[in-house]
Amino acid sequence: MASLEDLDDLVARYLSPAVASHRENSSVEFVVDGRHWMRRMRELLTSLRPGDAAYICGLQLEPDMDLSGRTAGQPGYEPLGALLTGLACDGVDVRVILAGAVVSSSIARPTIGPFHQNVTSAHRLRHWRRDCDRRSARPPLHNRVALDWSGSGIGSNHQKVTLIRRGTEITACVGGLDYAANRVDETPHRRLTVKGGRWGWHDAGAIIKGPAAADVWRVLRMRWTGVINLPRKRYFWPTVKGLPLLNPGDMPGEIPSPPPQTAQPATGSACQILRSVGPWYIDSLLPWERRHYSDVAPGGVQEIYLTLVQAINAARRYVYIEDQYFREYPGGDHRFELYPHLRAAAARGVKVILVGSGSRDPAESSPLINGTVNADLQRKIIDPLPQHLRRNVGLWRVEHLTVHTKIVIVDDQFAAVGSANFFSRSMVGVDTELTAALVTLGDEVRDLRVRLWAEHLRTPIGEELRKHLDDLDLAIGIFRPEWLPPSAPAGSWRTPGLPEGFDPLESVLTLVGPP
Repeated sequence: MASLEDLDDLVARYLSPAVASHRENSSVEFVVDGRHWMRRMRELLTSLRPGDAAYICGLQLEPDMDLSGRTAGQPGYEPLGALLTGLACDGVDVRVILAGAVVSSSIARPTIGPFHQNVTSAHRLRHWRRDCDRRSARPPLHNRVALDWSGSGIGSNHQKVTLIRRGTEITACVGGLDYAANRVDETPHRRLTVKGGRWGWHDAGAIIKGPAAADVWRVLRMRWTGVINLPRKRYFWPTVKGLPLLNPGDMPGEIPSPPPQTAQPATGSACQILRSVGPWYIDSLLPWERRHYSDVAPGGVQEIYLTLVQAINAARRYVYIEDQYFREYPGGDHRFELYPHLRAAAARGVKVILVGSGSRDPAESSPLINGTVNADLQRKIIDPLPQHLRRNVGLWRVEHLTVHTKIVIVDDQFAAVGSANFFSRSMVGVDTELTAALVTLGDEVRDLRVRLWAEHLRTPIGEELRKHLDDLDLAIGIFRPEWLPPSAPAGSWRTPGLPEGFDPLESVLTLVGPP
C-alpha cells in the first residue's frame, strides 16, 4: 500500500493547491472511444428506477441516435429520445441542458456550430411521446430540456456531463463525448466514412464515483439554476414551429444539493474536478446589460489551466497531449496559453508529444488539418528553443481520424481527461469546460497511456505488446527513434522479430514536425 507521504508528494507536485483534492476516496475510470462510452451510458441509464435521476448537459444531442450504434430499421433500435422519455414516464427525474450560444441563437443564417440543431433537438425531445404516455397528458420531457445561452458572447457552454443518481449514489461521467451517432466508434476506426473515404472518431471520458462525483453534481446544479433564471429569450428561426421562446416557463426548480457520497477504494490516488468558467453569466455588447455569475469570482474560474500548468511544470520524462486544436482561435487570452510551459519542459529535456487529427470533424468546413506545424506551435514553442532541443517536441497526426480527445498525461503519474481543448479560450473560460484530473502511485495512468499508444499502432494489446508499451524507455521510441535508450536498436518499432521491438499492424501515426 502506498504511504500517505508519497501521495502527498504527488498531489503537491502535479495538482494545483487552488483546487480541492479528493485523496484515496474517489474512483476515476478512463474510457477510450465512443462505442465503449455509449455502452456504459446505456447501462447506467437503463439501470434507473422511479425516484432516481439522470441529468445530461452537452454541446449537442441527437434524439434519434441509438447508444448501441444501431440505426433506424435494425432490430433493437432505440432512439435516445425514446429512452429518455421512457425514463421520465417511469418517474426518473430527467433533465437535459443543451448549448445555445448567445450569438448563434439570435441569427438564422449562417448557422454556427450545432446550436440551431440544438433548437430542433430540444423541440423534438419536448414533444416526444411513448406508449406509457397518455395522449391527453403533456409529453414527459415538455419542460425538462433547456437551451443554455449564458456565458461569453463568442464562446459556448462546452461541458459534457452525464450525471446518474441511483438512490443516493452518484455516478458522474465527464469527457469529450456528446450524444451523436458518429461518436459510436472504436479502434481500428474503419466503420465510418466521409465523402467516400475512411474516417473515424477518437474520444475519451472519465467515470467518477465517490465524493468527487458530488463536485460534478454541484457544477451541473449551478448550470441548471443558471438556465432556469435566464431571461425568456425569443427565437426567430422560422423552420421550428411552435417554439416562440427558447425555454418554457415552467421548468422544474433547482436541483437539490448532492447527497453525501460513500468513499470508493482508490489507494494511492487523488483526483480533482476542474472547471473553466468565464466571468459573464449574461454577455452583451451593451455593458449595462452584462451580468456576472452570482457564485463565480469576477474574473471567472481557471482551475483547468492552473492544474495543467502545475503538472506540465513538474514533468520529468514526458508530456503527452491529445487534442483537436493546437492553435489559438478567436476569444483566447495569451495570459492563459500553455505554449510557454511546454517550451520550458522541452528545454529541461522533457519529451513533449502532441497528437492531433489527420481529418477534421466533418461539421467543419475544410477536411485538412495538421498538414504542417501551425504558426502558434512554431513561434511559441519550437523557434525559441535552441536548435539541439527542438527535437524534444513533436506534433503527430493520426491519419483518417478526428482526434477529439482532450487528454494530458505526464510521467505515467498524472492524467487529465475532459472537455477542455488545448487553446486558451478553453483555459480562460470563454468556453465553459469541465475536466477530471488524477494522480496515482498505481498503474491507472500508465494503463491509459498504453491503451492510447496501442490504438495509434492499430494493434490489440497482447502480452508481448503490453510488455513493450509498459516499458516507457522503449515505448517512447514509437515517436522518435533517437528517444530510445542506447541499448535499443533505432528500428525497434518498425522491425519485426527484434526482441526489443514490435511491428505495428498499420502505420497511421505521422510526424508533422519539426523534422
